[in-house]
Amino acid sequence: MQHLVQLALRGYWGIEPMSFGFAAGQQQDFDLLVIGGGSGGLACAKEASQLGRKVAVVDYVEPSPRGTRWGLGGTCVNVGCIPKKLMHQAALLGSMIKHAHHYGWEVAQPIQHDWKKMAEAVQNYVKSLNWGHRVQLQDKKVKYFNVKASFVNKHTVGSVTKDGKETLLSADHIVIATGGRPRYPTHIEGALEYGITNVALECAGFLTGVGLDTTVLMRSIPLRGFDQQMASFVTEYMESHGTQFLKGCIPSCVKKLPTGQLQVTWKDCASGKEDKGTFDTVLWAIGRVPETRSLNLEKAGVNTNPENQKILVDARDTTSIPHIYAIGDVAEGRPELTPTAVMAGKLLAQRLYGKSSALMDYNNVPTTVFTPLEYGCVGLSEEEATARHGQDNVEVYHAYYKPLEFTVSEQDASQCYIKMVCLKEPPQLVLGLHFLGPNAGEVIQGFALGIKCGASYEQVMQTVGIHPTCSEEVVKLHISKRSGLDPTVTGC
Repeated sequence: MQHLVQLALRGYWGIEPMSFGFAAGQQQDFDLLVIGGGSGGLACAKEASQLGRKVAVVDYVEPSPRGTRWGLGGTCVNVGCIPKKLMHQAALLGSMIKHAHHYGWEVAQPIQHDWKKMAEAVQNYVKSLNWGHRVQLQDKKVKYFNVKASFVNKHTVGSVTKDGKETLLSADHIVIATGGRPRYPTHIEGALEYGITNVALECAGFLTGVGLDTTVLMRSIPLRGFDQQMASFVTEYMESHGTQFLKGCIPSCVKKLPTGQLQVTWKDCASGKEDKGTFDTVLWAIGRVPETRSLNLEKAGVNTNPENQKILVDARDTTSIPHIYAIGDVAEGRPELTPTAVMAGKLLAQRLYGKSSALMDYNNVPTTVFTPLEYGCVGLSEEEATARHGQDNVEVYHAYYKPLEFTVSEQDASQCYIKMVCLKEPPQLVLGLHFLGPNAGEVIQGFALGIKCGASYEQVMQTVGIHPTCSEEVVKLHISKRSGLDPTVTGC
């Protein structure tokens, strides 16, 4: 079976939305109305309710082009971080089983993976999270409306139930937390009819990991916005472990064959030559668009960026209307990450109702890409640091290392790499940390605290490592790129 990832499985899970009923045809008033039941919106609503306010959440999932819906919790819970990480784990387990014989485990080869069983287990867990969010709203006395909402005026939204009944919801403060949806290349013939969507390299990685023939068609660079040296290592590792890449190519057509398979036509941008391939599934992963077009924002006077339709906000998450706010992926200039949306939502509620003035700090936000060899980072990339401070003022410490887990099983560690980007002037403030290897998220989460607190290279070097771990290699970094010395770690 062949699968083409054009840089998403949003729309795969087949989860039906859960809802509470409400009396249609009435106007209901609240202190705070949150539009969007994803991570940020739910966090904001629950925090405001805990602070004694009357709160409502309006959430509605517009069916995907393939007609799929899902439950309360937003992208992360239903079609993003959670199912993605679980399927990544499935692939990692498969790799461990393959290498188990080196450690004395006799496992019959080749091993087989049951996609249907995995998908059912993942879906069941996601449904439990949908239910958990619903119960939490009830416990915290947050009113939940499973309806599609749009603005009527600056303080009021109109909503329509599934059976077509209309009602009005008004509030002193309104928070827009509708997130985004995958972008479909509607200019490509067959894209909407035959394609589904998800996250490119992560999805390609676990598909390869569970034994599926996977190809990534990539127009330009991998992991745009991330450190490009690290990004190149990510794709190198994936290529060496079976994922195929078509670099510098643009798809032009998707056609369904009589066999039921999909024929994809693409052009090589360098040579101008056209080529074709046959696949069972096509996944588009070409970016996301904010869920703002159906909100009738113009009726409330809320301004958006005309180029991408994201809502313009200030440091306090305030839109062009003082009592209307936007948080998470729908807001212009915000990182599209669940934890930042959650924290922004909580802080907003605390500023509105808890006598707090604390603002969300978007500097030094850690994140991890769950590719087969995980890439975690916090702070500036090497490119960003150089552009901001000048190449002569930046020192980069780096190392190639081999995880102990890779030794007995003789696994390739060519791309296991760490680099710490610092100011050159003592005490050498750490500007960014980049880690490629097992459990990258767990490693970076710990060091993120230190970097958030202004850690210097000198302080990191004074930190005692935990032996034997991959993370201890961070506190042993001593070779700079500038020195030209071999950064390969030897010994234990």
